[in-house]
Amino acid sequence: MTKSPLIDAGALSALVRDKNADILVCDCRFDLGNVDAGKQAYAQGHIPGAVYLHLDQNLSAPKTGSNGRHPLPEREDFARCMAGLGVSDSTLVVCYDAGDAMTAARLWWMMRWLGHEKVVVLDGGLRAWVEAGNDLSTEAPVAAAAGDLTLKKPLVSVVNYEQVLADLKTHEHVVVDARSADRFRGENETIDPVGGHIPGARNRFFKDNIAANGRFKPAEQLRAEFDAVLQGQPSERVINQCGSGVTACHNLLAMELAGLHGSALYPGSWSEWCAQATAPVATGAD
Repeated sequence: MTKSPLIDAGALSALVRDKNADILVCDCRFDLGNVDAGKQAYAQGHIPGAVYLHLDQNLSAPKTGSNGRHPLPEREDFARCMAGLGVSDSTLVVCYDAGDAMTAARLWWMMRWLGHEKVVVLDGGLRAWVEAGNDLSTEAPVAAAAGDLTLKKPLVSVVNYEQVLADLKTHEHVVVDARSADRFRGENETIDPVGGHIPGARNRFFKDNIAANGRFKPAEQLRAEFDAVLQGQPSERVINQCGSGVTACHNLLAMELAGLHGSALYPGSWSEWCAQATAPVATGAD
């Protein structure tokens, strides 16, 4: 049976208390409207021993104006970053954010991109941790010795702009867009300079993966909902994208939970796509 990519607050609490546990807990809280808010919230209270990872500074490469808002760093650079925080090949990396797993899922995907299997997301995030009666800490964690994390074959797939563009003619893949329905239609676009979506893409808003209690929906429910979107398309022939390659990872995590494996990420996503002068753009619900 495939291990779940999620961990609950009770299991994490036990690991945090275990002084012999080989884990690194990573706080990924981030606000697109206030890029300093996550780090400030971390300083005000975080899971004991957690380190803070900033979406712009740690989980993305520099922007060029045409490579999207959150381009992936080089694998070697990111592996060096995580090893510097104490991650070894044996380390369980636990990712969390405020609650919806938007940025935690990005770190989960990136660790799998390095070929690291031992990575999970805290289901319900910091909200679930607090609701379970666990304490927060304002203490900075003691710097760990560098780990021996090694690059391995990626456990995930990546496609680039040219591949997605070429697929518009071959129709070998289905593109699934994780943005909200209005942004998908080209309405109320306040983040990127152009509204709309990649022609032929289908919409699956990432927040639809979360139940009212802040946790991921049951696997069976996620499977049914994604099957309705994919309409028989094998998951191995699905490309996930969003605004900048972040919330698409949330859909990839939900698909993993649902038993739909092997889908690819288009990291540049809409922010890269709409920056290309000749990229076709569709609007409306289809």
